[in-house]
Amino acid sequence: MKTLYITLFMISCFLTGQAQLSQLNTADKKYKNYSYVDAIDIYEKVADKGYKSPELFKKLGNSYYFNGELDQAAKWYGELFALDEKNLEPEYYFRYSQALKANGDYKKANKYLEVFNEKTDDSRGKRYARNKDYLNIIDRNSGKYTIDTTNLNSEYSDYGLAPFGKEFVFTSARTDGALYHKIHDWTNQNFTDLYSASRNEDGSFSTPENFSKEINTKFNEASPTFTKDGKTMYFTRNNFNNGKKGKDEDKSTLVKIYKATLENGEWKNVEELPFNSDNYSTAHPVLSKDEKTLFFASDMPGGFGNSDIYKVSINGNSFGKPENLGKVINTEGRESFPFVDDDNNLFFASDGQLGLGGLDIFESKWKDGEYQTPINLAKPINSSMDDFAFIIDKDKKGYFTSNRESSKGYDDIYSFAYCQQTIYGIVTDIDTDELLPGSSVIIFDENMNKLSETTANDKAYYEFTNLDCQTKYNVRVSKEEYETSERMIATAEKDGKTEANFALKRNVFPVEEGTDLAKIFDISIIYFDLDKWNIRPDAAKDLQKIVEVMKQYPDMEVAIRSHTDSRQTHRYNEILSDKRAKSTLEFMVKNGIERRRLTAKGYGETELVNGCSDGVPCSEEEHQKNRRSEFIVTKMN
Repeated sequence: MKTLYITLFMISCFLTGQAQLSQLNTADKKYKNYSYVDAIDIYEKVADKGYKSPELFKKLGNSYYFNGELDQAAKWYGELFALDEKNLEPEYYFRYSQALKANGDYKKANKYLEVFNEKTDDSRGKRYARNKDYLNIIDRNSGKYTIDTTNLNSEYSDYGLAPFGKEFVFTSARTDGALYHKIHDWTNQNFTDLYSASRNEDGSFSTPENFSKEINTKFNEASPTFTKDGKTMYFTRNNFNNGKKGKDEDKSTLVKIYKATLENGEWKNVEELPFNSDNYSTAHPVLSKDEKTLFFASDMPGGFGNSDIYKVSINGNSFGKPENLGKVINTEGRESFPFVDDDNNLFFASDGQLGLGGLDIFESKWKDGEYQTPINLAKPINSSMDDFAFIIDKDKKGYFTSNRESSKGYDDIYSFAYCQQTIYGIVTDIDTDELLPGSSVIIFDENMNKLSETTANDKAYYEFTNLDCQTKYNVRVSKEEYETSERMIATAEKDGKTEANFALKRNVFPVEEGTDLAKIFDISIIYFDLDKWNIRPDAAKDLQKIVEVMKQYPDMEVAIRSHTDSRQTHRYNEILSDKRAKSTLEFMVKNGIERRRLTAKGYGETELVNGCSDGVPCSEEEHQKNRRSEFIVTKMN
């Protein structure tokens, strides 16, 4: 009997194993054909029965990852790392990091980015190594926009608004209004069509209608862009035209960019662009302002990553050779959904640039004939999930798409407006409350870069407009015969005004030849980094005080004297202090003081204020007294 039980148990295990193997084979076929929803369903049933393997967890994690469900991807990548972390390909460290961000676990995400960088020579890892404080930078840049949902959204995927005359055209997988009802294996939603809606005066939209039976087919259409005259459009479509479906070498149908023209109210002459191919995808076209360049995304050979941003010139009805925008923009990850504003600045979505998780939206300024290092648009535009399909107008208003937690459907369209603040106030005498018209008012950013300057009007009123919300500024107010006043002003997180009144105190100190301005303004040290002589932001803040006094007294001349402590050789200290003094002079010249009014010299350790010379034991506090800067008034009319 015991033998019978053992035999039956072994047969049961064998049959269970065979059933699991059959299920996995079926799921693998679904996975290979990008039928991620169906593949997930089978893989999870197998996993729920206790089956574990690196391949199973990889494919489960990937299926969720490529379907934009990063929080679920994190779960299965976590199982993968718990099972077999030592033998994983480096790319899984990157994907797991991205997925962890979706769950808000940035500390752990950065840990895996660190390991990813150690294991590869990948630009994504190098970016992290160079910018480990990227989350703080994103946080400081947050709050510049206000966002809201739109009434275009359905329970399905809706994304990518494009202006078309008085209407907007967007992509949707909704069933209402669809010409065909065919389910896409990748998403388990309807294949997408283009829909149009007009915008009402209150910013809401009319009920969307199917855009065109000549454009929409039973497969995917998406991401349109239109010429200003509304007679030509470019759009993305599955490799399907004139009833024929194209496939690549793996029998998969990819996506291509198509062109169509409007004739007598109907879209005709639908044709694919000449640089398309059955063996790679081209997608998400957008026109430049002059309509002579088409930007798009592609995974064509020769790129940097999974998809790159390209541009191609348009010459009438012909096209040039596509040009990759290069490694400043593109990474080994995904760059997609380009948009170019009226100033030729590029906005795009990327998961390879440093961000909050998933696809983030970035801006690259066009300057001196090339695109600059991309800047993350920060919160609330970006989230820990996928954010993409950004467009913006000349008034800094626009739309973007996100699958963040608050979304109604799979992907939702959001509106945004640039959040603007005004800092304003009046300037008075602190003792008499007398108004002080003519006062000079300067505003700086947090790093003491000068942004703007104004003069208080005859009612002693000043204001600075078009400032960012939720941002720190430094405002400095000065007037002849009064002490300069300065303070940090933090703007609110919503549109509006921030009041900042200043009350100035009359000078009680004589400014004459021999006066050390550093003592008047309590500037003991102009800080420099170790062995450096460039002006730091905190030093710039103090130097600006000297600059303002010299502007109040245009005949004043000043000698800049830099001193060190005795810790280093005499020669080293002399050279370093001289470089620092001259760097200080150059800063003041750059900020408006004539060079002829300044001299600069480094004295090294030759004028110590105490006995802390070579070999004398002194505390750090005692050494610090010797590290000082002097600004001696040498001429005063």
